[in-house]
Amino acid sequence: MLLDIQLDAPPDQAVPRARELAGTGIAGLFTFEGPHDVFLPLAASAAAGVDVDLMTNVAIAMPRSPMHLANTAYDLHLMSGGRFRLGLGSQIKPHIEKRYGATWSPPAARMREIVLATKAILGSWQDGTPLHFEGEFTRHTLMPPTFVPGPNRYGVPPVLLGALGPVMTRTAAEVADGLLVMPFHSHRHFRSRTLPAVDEGLARSGRRREDFSILPQAIVAMGRTDEELAAASVGVRGLLAFYGSTPAYVPVLEAEGWADVQPELNRLSKTGDLAAMFALVTDEMLETLAVRGTPEECAAEIGRRFGDVAERVCCYFPGYEPPLEQIADLAGSLRAL
Repeated sequence: MLLDIQLDAPPDQAVPRARELAGTGIAGLFTFEGPHDVFLPLAASAAAGVDVDLMTNVAIAMPRSPMHLANTAYDLHLMSGGRFRLGLGSQIKPHIEKRYGATWSPPAARMREIVLATKAILGSWQDGTPLHFEGEFTRHTLMPPTFVPGPNRYGVPPVLLGALGPVMTRTAAEVADGLLVMPFHSHRHFRSRTLPAVDEGLARSGRRREDFSILPQAIVAMGRTDEELAAASVGVRGLLAFYGSTPAYVPVLEAEGWADVQPELNRLSKTGDLAAMFALVTDEMLETLAVRGTPEECAAEIGRRFGDVAERVCCYFPGYEPPLEQIADLAGSLRAL
């Protein structure tokens, strides 16, 4: 199994950090759309010749035009020598309307169109076919030769879709090239809810599991000493508490019998009582919703959860920075599975 980890550096520091992480033997780097642009660190790394796969995980799609997404994906695929994957996500209504100042619409239907439109644009450039995409939310029917970059010598970059709920997961399996499994999940939720939705979506598109990439994501508390594990667990508890406070993630807690925790986490998130939020995340919850242990133990648990359905995994180390040698050990142990 291959390892992708987050490139957690602003654009002006992306290249040295990317080179440092690439030296651990990881297979790829991904960016998260947080305080910095999601594409620029990848562009800097690609231009510097960092020799790993690159991916957005995820670029928020609703505020962007599929034309913008296609242009950026094409250029990053070219710059990286064919090693770019475009990972897209929807975000929630308050962020779309109040942070991005964009228009909200039914997310699964909108994301379905964005994926199809982006792929139609990339396909038109690659194959020279006339561009004609007309949907409910977006329309692309004009492509003068001046604006056509021509075929990308590395082919068309894959378009992946992040999902948690059954509708978005089915949508990803129906129209995207792969699924980015949201990092807040459990083994039970993944097996009982995510995979059946994937199979439903693939059936709609007439594809098989072998035609579709499943990229699980794992929140990891990793260390070799009790002190390292304790420090890593603090950051992981924080991220789990944040996710758990969000109504959209109730199904994951529900699958484990913890649905009653969500309203209290949500209430506490509005008061800013982080200590109380962290305290609600028990050790059992941490080890069910995340992965904790030495690099070798983490690799073994990731393999147990996903080894039969995935060829690579995205790992997060929230709130702490594991030593580079431990990242190398995790990557090596995963490759050996």
